[in-house]
Amino acid sequence: MDIAVAALEAWMRDYYHKVDHDIGSSGVRDLTMAEFRAVCGFELGQLETMIFHDSESYGGPGLRSALADRWTGGDVDRMMVTHGSSEAIYLVMHLALEPGDEVVVLDPAYQQLHDIAAWRGCRVTRWRLDPDHGFAADLAELRRLAATRPRMIVVNFPHNPTGTSITAAQQRELIAIAAEAGSWLVWDHAFGELTYAADPLPIPWPAYDRSIVFGTFSKSYGLAGLRVGWCTAPPGLLARMALLRDYIALYVSPVLEFFAEQAVRHADRIVALQRDHARHNRQLLIDWVAERPELARFTPPAGGVAAFVEFPGQPDMERTCRRLAEEHKVLLVPGSCFGEAYRSYARLGFGGTAEELTAGLDRLDQVLREDAGRT
Repeated sequence: MDIAVAALEAWMRDYYHKVDHDIGSSGVRDLTMAEFRAVCGFELGQLETMIFHDSESYGGPGLRSALADRWTGGDVDRMMVTHGSSEAIYLVMHLALEPGDEVVVLDPAYQQLHDIAAWRGCRVTRWRLDPDHGFAADLAELRRLAATRPRMIVVNFPHNPTGTSITAAQQRELIAIAAEAGSWLVWDHAFGELTYAADPLPIPWPAYDRSIVFGTFSKSYGLAGLRVGWCTAPPGLLARMALLRDYIALYVSPVLEFFAEQAVRHADRIVALQRDHARHNRQLLIDWVAERPELARFTPPAGGVAAFVEFPGQPDMERTCRRLAEEHKVLLVPGSCFGEAYRSYARLGFGGTAEELTAGLDRLDQVLREDAGRT
């Protein structure tokens, strides 16, 4: 293959289904069907009259309308239902870019947000989040990078893997920078609804027409197994995306769309439930790190359920993470999955149950102290 291996997905393929405790994933705890039904108030009997018929290229009318009501003021022409946000990312990177285009992307970043573009022959320019300042976004630096008028600027706030975010005023400045450059602004909204100290940021549309937004049910809702996502974009781009997906997946299953529509119609209740859960676990992680300043340090995330933790005594966390998975059945994601510059970091997910987080942290503490004793 001439496309780079998706390091994070490869790591998950090796270990995700082989561990007992997951403190590496970036989504909230997965809901059971019983919990999901209790929150949304639907009955499985509603499925009995469903006909196993094809859905539509842009998404079934029920789910598409529900998503449009939540995100685009009811404008269904700007909404497409996709197989997770990953399908939307793949389609956009093929259709909004041409070989030779420049793409500005956050660093560190979820690999799919830049390596599909690189594979297509685009020039990837990194907008680095400074680890010495809590991975804060430097808008002056972005303005400097955008002076070359890149074809696309790709961001996600709250950010994966660090959990850092920006203020509403900074978001307006970011949109202005993209508009001045005439760039596509790709806004990955995967963690957008799950914030702690500030209200969630709005999506960039309608403030900026050349914006593309990705969303998913995996991160803030606890419905990763649905594999349903969404994309908002100008209708002309969505029409081209529909043509390309004719060769890939055609449409999303109406069975999955039924459950996804229930989630959208009751999204505020689901997110509130998951936020309360995540807030408690976030404090557990803050306390755990504070008690071990010689072993770990981080900036508490402003949103999402993942933190990018630095382990100063561990120059190669990949080795540590493999040991955790293979000897202790604990999933932790090495920072090298987000770039070689982050080998002393790991993405630590705190979205699971409190018991799972506590057990995983206990085993991590054991491994870190054993390694410290050897040096």
